[in-house]
Amino acid sequence: MQTHYDAELKDTVRYLGKVLGQTIKAELGEEWLERIEKIRKDGRASYQGDTTCSENLKEIFKSLPDSSLLTVGRAFAQFLNLGNIAEQEYNSAMNVDASIDALFKHLDKAELTAENVQKAVEKLNIDLVLTAHPTEVTRRTLIHKHKELARCLQSIHQESLDDIERARVETRIADLISQAWHTEEIRSERPTPVDEARWGFSVIENSLWEAVPEFLREMDERLQADYNVALPLDAAPIQFSSWMGGDRDGNPFVTAKVTEQVLLLARKRAAKLFTIDLDRLQVELSMFDCNDAVREKVGDCNEPYRALLRPLVRRCASTRDGIADYLAGKQVDQSNWIASNDELLEPLLLCYASLCEGGMKVTADGLLLDTIRRVRCFGVHLLRLDIRQDSERHADVFSELTRYLGLGDYSQWSEADKQAFLLRELSSKRPLFPNQWDASPDVKEVLDTCKVIAKHSENGFGIYIISMASEPSDVMAVQLLLQESGVSWPMPVAPLFETLDDLNNSPDVMRKLLSIDWYRGYIKGRQFVMIGYSDSAKDAGALAAGWAQYESQEALVKVADEFDTTLTLFHGRGGTIGRGGLPAHAAIYSQPPGSLEGGFRVTEQGETIRYKFGMPLLAKRSLGIYASAIIEAMLFPPPEPKAQWREIITKMAAQGRDNYRKTVREDKEFVPYFRVATPEQELGKLPLGSRPSKRKPEGGIESLRAIPWIFAWAQTRLVLPSWLGVMRAIDKVKKEEDEAVVSDMFASWPFYRSRLSMLDMVFHKADPRISEAYDARLVPDELKHFGKALREELAESVNSLLKLTGQKSIMDKDPQGRESMEIRAAYLQPLHYLQIELLERIREAGDDAHNSTLERAMMVTIAGIAIGMRNTG
Repeated sequence: MQTHYDAELKDTVRYLGKVLGQTIKAELGEEWLERIEKIRKDGRASYQGDTTCSENLKEIFKSLPDSSLLTVGRAFAQFLNLGNIAEQEYNSAMNVDASIDALFKHLDKAELTAENVQKAVEKLNIDLVLTAHPTEVTRRTLIHKHKELARCLQSIHQESLDDIERARVETRIADLISQAWHTEEIRSERPTPVDEARWGFSVIENSLWEAVPEFLREMDERLQADYNVALPLDAAPIQFSSWMGGDRDGNPFVTAKVTEQVLLLARKRAAKLFTIDLDRLQVELSMFDCNDAVREKVGDCNEPYRALLRPLVRRCASTRDGIADYLAGKQVDQSNWIASNDELLEPLLLCYASLCEGGMKVTADGLLLDTIRRVRCFGVHLLRLDIRQDSERHADVFSELTRYLGLGDYSQWSEADKQAFLLRELSSKRPLFPNQWDASPDVKEVLDTCKVIAKHSENGFGIYIISMASEPSDVMAVQLLLQESGVSWPMPVAPLFETLDDLNNSPDVMRKLLSIDWYRGYIKGRQFVMIGYSDSAKDAGALAAGWAQYESQEALVKVADEFDTTLTLFHGRGGTIGRGGLPAHAAIYSQPPGSLEGGFRVTEQGETIRYKFGMPLLAKRSLGIYASAIIEAMLFPPPEPKAQWREIITKMAAQGRDNYRKTVREDKEFVPYFRVATPEQELGKLPLGSRPSKRKPEGGIESLRAIPWIFAWAQTRLVLPSWLGVMRAIDKVKKEEDEAVVSDMFASWPFYRSRLSMLDMVFHKADPRISEAYDARLVPDELKHFGKALREELAESVNSLLKLTGQKSIMDKDPQGRESMEIRAAYLQPLHYLQIELLERIREAGDDAHNSTLERAMMVTIAGIAIGMRNTG
């Protein structure tokens, strides 16, 4: 089966590559097609170890003018895009139900009672938070073409296709590839936060809108067939939130005005989608018979269901058109807009009950049930917008206010004085902010954001996240700001613990916070805490960060239990290994026992949204993986680590942290090497996400965001942040400990095993030969030894991992994953050598020479390598 899969996938990739070649030939002629083909063959041979072909690539690129380098870059970036589309289509077609099948086999084997399964299903709460970073490198216009192409590939693989139909599909494939080739793949300007939000809405409209009800239907059918357990009609096991347009931490372009615009655009998109659904429903529900409840609503008419639904269609259309007019600056009447989910649910549930009572349950469980589930999942706001801001910005508001009021400077007060002030004001009936106070622009922006929250419905928002929260006053300050701005409902406020010290201190902070009587009354037994993965890994290395995240979550669960509070942990994972990325099942099952009781909330970032949810079949598969892993973890929780395991992993983490910091923080040659060996400086010119690459423009490497930090190392295939110092730490501690205990950790502890599984994937993406090629051309002689030492540690780490896991080769246990990377690697090879040539030309030209062709070619290679590596940051 695997061999058949590989062969068919390779055939499809070759076919798409051939069509792209014909497209290039049609525009540029036979000579260009031959040149691209020569580069492709040399690239494949170079990847397989042929040094002569590597030299050929270097010589070809040296001889080409800038404009030709751009053409080559575009060709190979497109090859990689087509390869990804082919693979996504195969994965979604072949493995769509694998996760659900695996879950039910596990459940059946465990001989669980229907009652236990019912409880687990009722507790299922997956909140996927769409974010715009690490930045999605593919433009929305190309994403649409790629989706159409995937549909064509699904059609062409159907055996029932006759010759005429096949020719028609092949013509459409050639058309789409031609369209993509003749479209600018790189944005000329950075996307705005509103652009990013629209991109997120498109993922919902084009994929998730269809995938969610289909997935719930299939899950419901399996539950009923195997356990006689039905998914309740009011179940909302999957929800979607977003940071796009709400995450203002370090992004000056996310303003109160932008947040309001995004909220309205989300409502507009939801109204558009529900208008289509409801219109289809009222066309289908033409029946005369209904129950008394429906008849009472509509009176004596021949088509009661249509009479009930027709006004809803009009109101949704009015909402859609009214928001468009409002955003265009026109005067509008908002009284007829759909404002709450109940306005949709009430008539829909009336129809459902009536159809069931009339013996038409099969009709009730069709499109009507899908629409009800969409209301439960997406609602009239489409998704819920989170707000994120740095704690310093909130403290600045109160510092400025207390100085204005003559009370001193809030920022200089002790934590006890801050808490006393905040508690007093939170309990006060009088307003705190004086009318005549002329706040500074930065303070006014924070207050305006809170006013936007007050102005809009509670159902349009998720939670308020505070970056760099280190004390209870950081959380209470936000609650006071919201109260003073007129927010009449208890918006959940979540501290974000992201550095190593923050993670280690998080249980103490939360214990202090939950010890405050007022605060416990405010949260009503539900607390959110966000765990940051990116910055902790950048701060202390992958192993130390992973163990700190585990320990903090474990301790936070115990603190919440002490105060009888339901804790929802919000995982700020990236799509990449260096930012906490793991296969979903392994990531969930390696969590501490009890950490999923309050639900599972996780960020889905940038390009990983498209790889997981970009097409309906892919989305169904991803939702199945999440649901099955969470239910499995609740029903069969992983073991608590034994005392000896804790002792050993703590030593390994400390050693890993010291190893990592010795290189990244303490070695004076590290930063100069990093700057020249990677395209980090050139990344700043790429118009990817709306956020600046640095939190503080004048800052050094410590202020660099985790995203470009990871992105830069991925481009050179050293992927350093994901492995540096880890295996050396594990090997050192292993030698000092009982071998049997360490073996037991690997055999019995999902957390420890998942760390090694992550390294397995990382090492397959790493390629020291490519890193060495960057160094040879770009790194001065006096720094070359630095890269050589890093590559020696990488080779040593790979050998250590293979010895520890007993594998013959990297990704031995995942041949499909290994094959997937190898299909792309041959196309990646020319892009790396091309990027090296471009970096040398750009750096030789210096700051004074502005060459738009060179810069654009550089952007194309950066984006192309990111596409081939399947991650940006």
